[in-house]
Amino acid sequence: MAVIEVSKVRKSYENIMVLKDISFTVSKNEVVSIIGPSGSGKSTLLRCLINLDQVNEGSIRICENDLVNDGAYSPLKEVKRITSKMGMVFQSFHLFPHLTVKENLELAPKLLKKGSVLEIETRSKHLLEKIGLANRALVYPEKLSGGQKQRVAIARALMMEPEILLFDEPTSALDPELTGEVLEVMRTLAEEQMTMIVVTHEMEFARDVAKKVLFMDHGEIIESGTPDDIFENPKMDRTKAFLNRW
Repeated sequence: MAVIEVSKVRKSYENIMVLKDISFTVSKNEVVSIIGPSGSGKSTLLRCLINLDQVNEGSIRICENDLVNDGAYSPLKEVKRITSKMGMVFQSFHLFPHLTVKENLELAPKLLKKGSVLEIETRSKHLLEKIGLANRALVYPEKLSGGQKQRVAIARALMMEPEILLFDEPTSALDPELTGEVLEVMRTLAEEQMTMIVVTHEMEFARDVAKKVLFMDHGEIIESGTPDDIFENPKMDRTKAFLNRW
């Protein structure tokens, strides 16, 4: 079953077209990696999926609900309900510096009443154990490494119990030695069959974990297929040229 359906999406900023006729689907429990050079529209695409940016044309369906249909958005209340099915992890961590790790995780669920206080606190404890940071629950973000901060950001997104997780280059702000610990959490989520779209420059992750890979350049999906299709037998010259740099 397709949980994300994108059809002929176009997005421009003033006179600059950043997404050109984007169409693809994501199935339930599927991991999709989006690769391509910087400035190719990858992050903008994610932001449009979760309604941080709005498209000019096209349609986006999330879990069989119309976020936008032929350029017309659903009412705001419906948009909020639809986008609540997704969580997003950004390049920068966006943790609240004045809150502890535990408080960062629990703030949004408590405000939105996503369970009782006890249920929320139990969930945060479980997730901190899952990401290997149970002993850092009462620490403030400034005491964490970059890799630890990103793991907390992932746990915070999971606190809202999303059906889909979007990752916007989650390791790009990290030193190489810290990247592995974040990718390991993401690999675990993939093994647990979390539906994920991952914009990444980590080609090994895209090759080993994704079920589908999209290669974008200049606002277009140039080529898509399985990791074997893209990495072992790319058909398009632009795909080949990009992969030859890695």
